[in-house]
Amino acid sequence: MEARIVNKGQLPELLDKLAKDCDLIAPVKEETTTLFRKISGAKDAFLEYNNSDISPKGCFLPQNEKTFSYTYTGDSLEIVKPEGAKKTVLFGTRPCDIKAITTLDPVFEGVKFGDEYYSSKRENTVIIGLSCSKVLSTCFCYAFGGGPCDGTGSDLLFTEIGDKYYVEINTDKGKALVDTYSQIFSSQGADQLAKGKEELAQKLSGEFIRKVDLTGVKEVLDGNFELPYWDGDNYKKCIGCGTCTYVCPTCHCFDIFDYTTGDFTGDRIRCWDSCMYPEYTLMAGGHNPRPTRKERVRNRFMHKLKYHLDRYDMVGCVGCGRCVKKCPVNIDITKIINDLKEVAQNA
Repeated sequence: MEARIVNKGQLPELLDKLAKDCDLIAPVKEETTTLFRKISGAKDAFLEYNNSDISPKGCFLPQNEKTFSYTYTGDSLEIVKPEGAKKTVLFGTRPCDIKAITTLDPVFEGVKFGDEYYSSKRENTVIIGLSCSKVLSTCFCYAFGGGPCDGTGSDLLFTEIGDKYYVEINTDKGKALVDTYSQIFSSQGADQLAKGKEELAQKLSGEFIRKVDLTGVKEVLDGNFELPYWDGDNYKKCIGCGTCTYVCPTCHCFDIFDYTTGDFTGDRIRCWDSCMYPEYTLMAGGHNPRPTRKERVRNRFMHKLKYHLDRYDMVGCVGCGRCVKKCPVNIDITKIINDLKEVAQNA
């Protein structure tokens, strides 16, 4: 694996050049919320963050997205699709969110039924990750094979070490970007900083306070759909607000509706939805296979810990801890995992 160095003082120059040459998406601070937006240059970027409140999945699956416009003339129906995705750089993404994007990939890039809107954005985007400098009390990415300095899934990974960034080149797309801005990337001293990155990763790995072990959890869920555990307090506490699904970087439920813009024109829109809402599974005939909060809460955690793993050989959680931090009634997926482990041990 190749590596380079970028002096911290040169990072603004790099971001300004990227913003000029393509769409640059990076973390920004809006009042008290950290999220990802298109920026015009380095002055807009907010890199002194631990993890964003809203993940960057919207770069590939926007909260609201026009899939096509239509015009009916009386004799024909004209369909106009949006232009293809522009060249984009997603900068400053934390390792857990990069892993989340790789978790979304098989959902939207299936062999039989690929999603052209997602794939177009994915193909035209370079992901530049940013290693964590701190582990939060809600973090548990290690439980899913990740880590604060894990660059898996990124094209480039920046790790801050003193007054420099150690830059790992992980893909051809990453190498092409480095070559384009070669005056900013230096190879001198990269070997020495590699050790600094290893030391940082080792230090941070010892700072996790949440003990999470998935051993035996899926086996319990495989054969116990009607597990009495789901009759407990978790669903009774849930207020169905959907916050957990909104902040989750791997949730991908969506709705589609047609919005009329004129007598014979309109747009088809795709927007985020939530399996925690009763209307999500409500059928036209009035039947709802998940009629109560119990079924909806169970489905959420079955999807994270079993269904996604069954379909794509990947767990549907990356341990970012957002749902733990944001849930207004303190439903905690790490507690649920540990509870299910206890069930497995006592079975």
